[in-house]
Amino acid sequence: MTETTLYLTRHGQTEWNLQGRMQGHQDSPLTITGKEQAKWLQERLQKVPFEAIYSSTSPRAISTAHIIQGDRPGELRTKAELREINMGLWEGQFIEDIQEKDAEQFHSFWEAPHLYQPSGKGESYAALLERVIPAVEDIMGRHTGGNVLLVTHRITLKVIMGYYLGKKLHELRELPDILSTSLSKIVLCNGDVHVELYGDTSHYKE
Repeated sequence: MTETTLYLTRHGQTEWNLQGRMQGHQDSPLTITGKEQAKWLQERLQKVPFEAIYSSTSPRAISTAHIIQGDRPGELRTKAELREINMGLWEGQFIEDIQEKDAEQFHSFWEAPHLYQPSGKGESYAALLERVIPAVEDIMGRHTGGNVLLVTHRITLKVIMGYYLGKKLHELRELPDILSTSLSKIVLCNGDVHVELYGDTSHYKE
């Protein structure tokens, strides 16, 4: 019996999260709280022998991954396909301004992902799905029988989890939000996929 286990998390809280700005492919640094959140998860996972740790190429994810990695040996690997959904013209804008200027699409973004139409050169949920799932499958294929950690983003992680839970895009709204450094876990065993954890925050200390 060969068991491949994927641990997945979202980066820690960032300055733009705190300010209520949309990030997407843009970036802002981790807050003090964000670094603490990553440390809590590092402590929770310290006894898990990871064969590899992968991060999105976004600095906020890389910073989180380095904290979780701690003094583990091995190089942190980055993968652009694990980046957040590209939010187009919304990136860097305050959420309240987007709600006012683009209310219909903002509603769709959260409540009807299959209907969401991105602004500028942003991505649809379908495009995100086509980008990230092959990357996740490739990672699992490279580390058969091992434990792997992925550090990614809120919407990207929700799409990944939705896919492995057998949800269609229009059903993603039914899934709980993905909180900063929450832990999800997917186990692949003899071709069968099981979601063992979704957005678990039992390691939070506050």
